[in-house]
Amino acid sequence: MAETSSLISGVARRYAGSLFDLALEANSVVQVEKDLGRFEALLDGSDELKRLINSPVFSTEEQVRAISAVADGAGIKGLVGNFLRVVAGNRRLFVLPGIIQGFREIAAEHRGEIAADVTAAHALTAAQQNELKATLKGVAGKDVTINVTVDPSILGGLIVKMGSRQIDTSLRTKLSSLKLALKEVG
Repeated sequence: MAETSSLISGVARRYAGSLFDLALEANSVVQVEKDLGRFEALLDGSDELKRLINSPVFSTEEQVRAISAVADGAGIKGLVGNFLRVVAGNRRLFVLPGIIQGFREIAAEHRGEIAADVTAAHALTAAQQNELKATLKGVAGKDVTINVTVDPSILGGLIVKMGSRQIDTSLRTKLSSLKLALKEVG
């Protein structure tokens, strides 16, 4: 299973690198990041779209038509719109989440930043995000771009993934540790 994950990661990284090269050449890295973020928001909000990109049942033509309709409906045109059609035509829609993440990492690295994925129990305010960025900058020694995901199941605290590091201060993890410690005592 890890081998499959690595293969998908490699494919996603190659596609992300190609898209970044095209965006850099067209001087539109920021716009591509915004468009990818809009597509990712659509993907996160739609079980049907998730099913479309993950299911091998849909034909290439159906995937291209559907992705074209979604992109056009969301106003995602130009480089990202064309890129999504190419990915669909190559039957690689299942790696889109990895491509989006890979593009963000490459763009951040190009800007001299490091990307951090943050999972929070609730949406962070702008002040909280700025404080978190400043704290992570102190740890990493570079500017930090954060991608915040809300997951109420962690109950409280944060889970921060930055490079190969993960810091888990979630209440769910602390309660699990406490439960384990209590089992060992009793």
